[in-house]
Amino acid sequence: MHEYDLTDDQSFDEPPFSSWDTAQHGPEPRPDWVVTDLNALDTELGVLKTGKEADVHLVHRGVPDGPDCLLAAKRYRGADNRLFHRDAGYQEGRRTRRTRDTRAMAKRTAYGRDLATGQWSMAEFSALGRLWREGAPVPYPVQLNGTELMMEFIGEPDGTAAPRLAQCRPGPAELSDLFTQCVDAMRLLARAGWAHGDLSAYNLLVHDGRLVMIDVPQIVDIFENPQGATFLERDCTNVCRWFAGRGLDTPEFDHLFGDLMAEAVARW
Repeated sequence: MHEYDLTDDQSFDEPPFSSWDTAQHGPEPRPDWVVTDLNALDTELGVLKTGKEADVHLVHRGVPDGPDCLLAAKRYRGADNRLFHRDAGYQEGRRTRRTRDTRAMAKRTAYGRDLATGQWSMAEFSALGRLWREGAPVPYPVQLNGTELMMEFIGEPDGTAAPRLAQCRPGPAELSDLFTQCVDAMRLLARAGWAHGDLSAYNLLVHDGRLVMIDVPQIVDIFENPQGATFLERDCTNVCRWFAGRGLDTPEFDHLFGDLMAEAVARW
């Protein structure tokens, strides 16, 4: 069993059993490290990240004296304590079957806000599953239970989370390699007709030299969303500006958006 530094608010009550049996599961074949045993216990280890829309907690899931793993549990905030400040633009091109639900979300009623919370958690779970199947560098989505998304923890076995790209100070060679990885990931999305929609150095993690893309509930269909190309162009601008600001000099900055649009059009 690993040793962890628990936060001050960590409860020492008996941890609950795994919620695996009541949740939706990630795509198959699932990684070997995923613990599916219903005798496993879920132990809260602290908060990894707080945000306007959701908080991310570190959870240890393990069978006593048996297999275990660390999970990142992303819990979307309730209707009274959250703010999706750009819902409308990202939601264009998406459909909900019930007209009543559409009106409620548009009017921001309590019911509509609760419904939107569920839609965003489901959207991220679904997007991670699709991206994982495509081979994109994203955390594996383990399960979805209500508005809680449990996914692969990106970090060290002792619970130390991988830093965001924005926190890193890579040397020239590593900087170039990370940019290549980022562009490869963006190309993979574009070939599938998608843009991240909010890509920046703050939602890219770096772990053992590998770039991992996170925070994807707003993933945008480039063609069905009227602003799809605009979101993709903004992703390119954010990425290129960050790498240029760290000293990378490459002609790819000038034509990245055009290349990605060409990839997307060729696929479709």
